[in-house]
Amino acid sequence: MAAGLRLGPLLRYVDWETGEHATVWIEADRPCTAEVRCLGAPPGEGSGKGSGQGPGEAPGPAAGDAEAPGGPSAASSKGAGVSSKGAGGSARTFQIEGHHYALIPVSGLAPAASTEYEVLLDGRRVWPPADSPYPPSVIRTPAIPAQSVRVSFGSCRWSAPPARKQDPIGPDALDTLAERMAAEPESERPDLLVLLGDQVYADATSQETQRWLATRRDLSEPPWTQVADYEEYTRLYEESWLDPEVRWLLSTVPSCMIFDDHDVIDDWNTSASWVAEMRATPWWRERILSGLMSYWVHQHLGNLSPAELADDPVYAAVRDAPDGTEALRAFAARADADPASVRWSYRRDFGRTRLLMIDTRGARVLDERHRAMLDDEETRWLRDQALQAPGSYDHLLIGTSLPWLLPPAIHDVEGWNAALCRGERGARWARVGESLRRRADLEHWAAFPSSFEELTALIREVGSGPLAPSTVCVLSGDVHHAYVAEPSWPDPAPTARVLQLTCSPVHNAIHASMRVGFRFGWSRAGRRLGRAMARHGRTGRPVVRWDKSGGPWFGNQLMTLTMNGRSAELRLDQTATDRTGARLLTVDERILTDGP
Repeated sequence: MAAGLRLGPLLRYVDWETGEHATVWIEADRPCTAEVRCLGAPPGEGSGKGSGQGPGEAPGPAAGDAEAPGGPSAASSKGAGVSSKGAGGSARTFQIEGHHYALIPVSGLAPAASTEYEVLLDGRRVWPPADSPYPPSVIRTPAIPAQSVRVSFGSCRWSAPPARKQDPIGPDALDTLAERMAAEPESERPDLLVLLGDQVYADATSQETQRWLATRRDLSEPPWTQVADYEEYTRLYEESWLDPEVRWLLSTVPSCMIFDDHDVIDDWNTSASWVAEMRATPWWRERILSGLMSYWVHQHLGNLSPAELADDPVYAAVRDAPDGTEALRAFAARADADPASVRWSYRRDFGRTRLLMIDTRGARVLDERHRAMLDDEETRWLRDQALQAPGSYDHLLIGTSLPWLLPPAIHDVEGWNAALCRGERGARWARVGESLRRRADLEHWAAFPSSFEELTALIREVGSGPLAPSTVCVLSGDVHHAYVAEPSWPDPAPTARVLQLTCSPVHNAIHASMRVGFRFGWSRAGRRLGRAMARHGRTGRPVVRWDKSGGPWFGNQLMTLTMNGRSAELRLDQTATDRTGARLLTVDERILTDGP
């Protein structure tokens, strides 16, 4: 029986150094050779033979994309309509827990090009489907050297389809973006999607998934309606990525991803006592290993460049084995037992824009007397990457799922709570603090005071001096609303404009009480209450002050940064519904810098 496409394709890495390379991720339903063939490549030039397509080879309604001549990058202006004839690549699938995956390296692309592609399995075309309602999937490469890049970002996408026609939590922002791109191919489009955590919700499954889980095990036993193992994780990714609009969007817009807690479980790695309690449960080990394994397969691999993949010993071991399950499981066990043994953080450069994506979940130090958001090695890595080749980039993006700058009152509450938990007010208050930390999710950068100070100092150092970038932007999600915050620095202030840009959710809800709480956190009364609690915890004032310059905004939304030379613009789009259906509505636009 011929191989079929089970999931994907996802266009992940696109090369911004030479414009010649890309990677495409797929899951097949059996072992095979997966091939990406770019339009114009004659049969036999890649690994496949022939390009015929039979019925039913690409399950689900999905498909490609079109170039957008009005966009900021050269690939969407002068390069529009140019194709990279003869480009392509192939890879043999590797096996994990009975599933078959491939990350296909694509080479031979041309800079400043927009190139349609198709996917073949064992020489048989499976993407795009013949009846696709969408434009072709394309790989867009930048002009070299690239002068501009447009980045859309957000987090927290609960992907379950609505139980009724009207979605109670509103239209999905990624769905709505895809629909706009498909309907208006000349409209602007992102060069990159940055997804900042909670791509799947392992601890909050949909009713449809719960019915499927009930066919496998007794849901009255732990972990109840949460996912238990690798197979159940694959169900979450199918539910998310087989959404027709999102499937097409991810096939044609490159993406960078990082996990947050719900990708594993709410409050993941909140504290040492939390970890000890979870490890004492009989179901946790399989859950954490499966969560890390599935994240490595579905998200982490695509974050890496072809050169990084070639140097990755785990990837080599998995690909070389007839069944890579044991090799990957051993890696996940090491990552859980010794977080310093793995780095989930990574760097990507997009012309003169540098993205540093930070792991703020797996790299934590949880000893109450030495709590840190990042361990020593991770802290050194971040510093080295931010300070490498000063003057070589105009914009620094620091991706962290958890906001650096919270509403000031909430910042002070989290610092107060951290002080209680480490025993500043005695054992009784420490127990109260731990309970409150878990119930109120007090685990952002403010809950790791030394890490907050280190990150603040690094941002100030990077943003100062004659070789400083034009902007330093911290991109975050998690908190189910959006806002823009800007610090006020003591002299000497950085020359770069520094901002906290928080955008969440892509598709989720927030309780009314939390809306009130977040608004109160910015108020004068909230600040006074926060300072009183900080005094009780014997914490000092933060090393920098800040205030919001936009928001808070509530709803399903995406932020978009457009960087061109040393200038930068920001836009926030929210989903809205009218008689014609769902659409994206711009609710805020601003120029961050208009430097030369």
